[in-house]
Amino acid sequence: MHLSRKNINFVQKFFTMDYLLFVAAIIVLIIGFIGDIIPGIPGTPVSYLALLLVHWTERFSFSSEFLVITGLICVAITVLDYVVPVWGTKKFGGTKAGVRGSTIGLVVGILVLPMLGIVLGPFGLLGILGGPFVGAYLGEKMGGTPDDKAWRSAVGSFIGFISGTLMKLAYTGVVGYYVIKAIFF
Repeated sequence: MHLSRKNINFVQKFFTMDYLLFVAAIIVLIIGFIGDIIPGIPGTPVSYLALLLVHWTERFSFSSEFLVITGLICVAITVLDYVVPVWGTKKFGGTKAGVRGSTIGLVVGILVLPMLGIVLGPFGLLGILGGPFVGAYLGEKMGGTPDDKAWRSAVGSFIGFISGTLMKLAYTGVVGYYVIKAIFF
């Protein structure tokens, strides 16, 4: 196949560094959304990276104040993401066993059950929501906690997990808005 000069110009225009950075920003943003739900992937900082990728293009840049403020919010949410679930579990009378069980339950609900062909609800939503709850309860029971306290701990862990996840998703949603706006509008 012979490429004409017209085709070569199209390829050169399409594959400029800006377009590659835009594509990378969209991919990173998607990974950020996934990381907001799945433990082990730092969704909020990854989302902030998408913002930086767009900023580094020649076609668009954010103000320094905007980048500093969104960066500080990113750090605050990342720190709170570790504090809120523990706070929720402790507030409802839970222990470290409940927090660990909640995390293990989330991993089982998101990764293990679908690998076994068990998808609970649309997109495994029940596994995502129920995993931390069941995990916190089982963690507390394995730690020797009585039933009533184990249930309260499970509720606290669930509320903490949901609060942290919603906080991260809200941040990534706002960052996603600015990234998409910068790329397409």
